[in-house]
Amino acid sequence: MDTEGDEVISGVRKERLFTGSYICLLSANFLLYFGFWLLVPILPFYLAETHHCSEAAMGAILSCYAVSGLCVRPFSGYVLDRFPRKPIYLLCYVACASMFLGYIVVASVALFVVLRILHGLAFGGVTVGGNTLCVDIMPSSRRGEGLGYYGLTNNAAMALGPMTGLFMHGHLEFSEIFLTGLIVSLLGLVCALCVKARIPESLRAKHNEINSVGATHCGRPSPKQGRPSPKAPPLSLDRFILIKGLPVSISLLMLSIPYGATTNFVAVYAGEIGLESPTGFFFTLMAIGMGVARIAAGKRVDRGYITQCIHAGFYPVTLAFLLLGLCRFMPLGVATWVFYLVPLMLGVGFGVMFPAMNTLYINLAPNEKRATATGTYLTAWDVGLFIGILSSGLIAHRFTFYMVYLLGALICMLSMLLFVRYVTPHYFKNRLR
Repeated sequence: MDTEGDEVISGVRKERLFTGSYICLLSANFLLYFGFWLLVPILPFYLAETHHCSEAAMGAILSCYAVSGLCVRPFSGYVLDRFPRKPIYLLCYVACASMFLGYIVVASVALFVVLRILHGLAFGGVTVGGNTLCVDIMPSSRRGEGLGYYGLTNNAAMALGPMTGLFMHGHLEFSEIFLTGLIVSLLGLVCALCVKARIPESLRAKHNEINSVGATHCGRPSPKQGRPSPKAPPLSLDRFILIKGLPVSISLLMLSIPYGATTNFVAVYAGEIGLESPTGFFFTLMAIGMGVARIAAGKRVDRGYITQCIHAGFYPVTLAFLLLGLCRFMPLGVATWVFYLVPLMLGVGFGVMFPAMNTLYINLAPNEKRATATGTYLTAWDVGLFIGILSSGLIAHRFTFYMVYLLGALICMLSMLLFVRYVTPHYFKNRLR
């Protein structure tokens, strides 16, 4: 038995994954996402009941969050690769927490839009920072498994947050829900403060170069003595976006379009087709499916089955969106059962794909562009969420929400075709590890 906490399986020592910093980061991420998911299903009700917004207006207003997150993610990846990550992560976390205070006092739609934009900027930065810190502090040999557990905290928040928010909506004022989000976020900030971050490889190289120059000035020999200092490379697109990750980004973007429509409007859709069951349970079932799938998929990813996991996840996801759209045409009793089968299928499908997708991006990037790779991954997801939220409101205004999910199934089929025919060969040709 290993006394230092490492696992020994079949005579092979596995590096320790659950360190104190990793556990604190998991806790901080769970509390961050709990506050996020607490608001997701109730904001359409907030806009309708407090500000009397139409469905089309709700889609446009809620999409502001995704747009601002989209705008900041590429730059946050670049900044996190160039400067110490933990202070930036903490600064964004503080900004996220402070937004809940703003929701309590906001009194107009215009101010609400401003807050959603600012919240999206902060959330875009903190999620890139947290994901990159997670990769930094875990052993590379258990990266898929570690990312699986990290994502599991998102799923746990997804299970509890929407259910809690919808329950509170039936019993409390909106201001009290926002106050709960503020308290939860502050607790998460305390956990984030306890994370011990490593120095990024890009900063370590710069530090070594400075020490080398310092040694030269002190009279000690230096391999760089007499050589001109290298000029900083000019700014270019590949400093903000992982160019090799663009093909998979298109496939991921297409997947997130119906996902955004589901997370933001599934409660409205349930009421539209006459389901009286608690819709908060929908998110709980999705989280359960994701949690189980993530744990199993993370270990498969560490064994090299990255593209296989992604490919397998497409089938339950595509079928789930198709069934969700068809619920409108089913008898009420059948529709209720199918409505709660769908989130399990979505959870399993996305739970298999998420750790594999994240690892795929990391494997395409050099170590000094790890945050850029993460930013590209999350940017692609945000673009799809924005399109999904904005377009679903417009489509629902004309056809009702069933058409949103039928079109979502079609988009997923096209995404799978793109991934199999083009993205997979591109990955095997360009991967670095």
